[in-house]
Amino acid sequence: MTPTLSVRNLRVEIPTRHGVLTAIDDLSFDIAPGEVLGVVGESGAGKSITGAAIIGLLEPPGRVAGGEIRLAGERVDNLAPAQMRRLRGRRIGMIFQDPLTSLDPLYRIGDQLVETILTHENIPAAAARDKAERLLNEVGIPAAGQRLASYPHQFSGGMRQRVVIALALAADPALVIADEPTTALDVSVQAQIIALIKRLCRERGAAVMLITHDMGVIAETADRVCVLYAGRLAEIGSVRDVVKRPQHPYTAGLMAAIPSLADDLGARLAQIPGSMPRLDAIPKGCAFHPRCEYAFDRCVAARPPLYRTAAGEAACFLHDPERAAPAPAEGAP
Repeated sequence: MTPTLSVRNLRVEIPTRHGVLTAIDDLSFDIAPGEVLGVVGESGAGKSITGAAIIGLLEPPGRVAGGEIRLAGERVDNLAPAQMRRLRGRRIGMIFQDPLTSLDPLYRIGDQLVETILTHENIPAAAARDKAERLLNEVGIPAAGQRLASYPHQFSGGMRQRVVIALALAADPALVIADEPTTALDVSVQAQIIALIKRLCRERGAAVMLITHDMGVIAETADRVCVLYAGRLAEIGSVRDVVKRPQHPYTAGLMAAIPSLADDLGARLAQIPGSMPRLDAIPKGCAFHPRCEYAFDRCVAARPPLYRTAAGEAACFLHDPERAAPAPAEGAP
């Protein structure tokens, strides 16, 4: 089966006065039709830049400097800006963190939905309005016919995000990119929005790239998870395997930092020492080695490739079958 989205050896660069910074370095992954791929990592890992590169919305002077991005087998990273604009919305839907950045405060919700539908479909205006009402019903907005006449400020945050989801699905896209879609919402509303995205995309057969820093959202929503660190792929595999049996020390650190109901109330949360490196200070070798308790000489000298593991793939020399390294302590990947 041809993947809905195929990213191969993606490289994103940001030219500066002091040199060229590499924001995404040799990143590859696929998303199948109807699949939800979670993309997770700390702030600065490269999650949102990856999404922006796929939809052709990199902030200048950022640029795709290498690799390929294919949508249903067709290459899209080399399209002219006008072609990419036609592709966005029609074949790729977008759900952003703050719904107010996606909604024009001066226009009624119905007008924005109808305009989006008419931009991508050759149908009468009355049919577009009927579709807009159906979309609002689908995303769970009550009295959808009446709310078409409302302005964005007349909706709560959760309802605005539902409208944004309706906009993203207006042209029945093959791929939906959701960038931190629940960050600004209450926990109870987060669960509703995540369940909504998952249900609607499964029903429509759309692939979903879910970008978040919240492993709880990933565990609840995604089929597979891609863990990024300093613009590089650290680990990829099924959610169940990655959550239960992380194979990269960075992923293991993320999992250990999640609080559990079984933990002692007075116990300190586990944390990964240090912080994500700046783009102009990414270490040689494995970018994670300064923060890794299992690092050895080879980690400093060479960048690890992706190795097959029992739970997917991980870029860690601990999984090299021919490695010569100290045995990791109990609990290591």
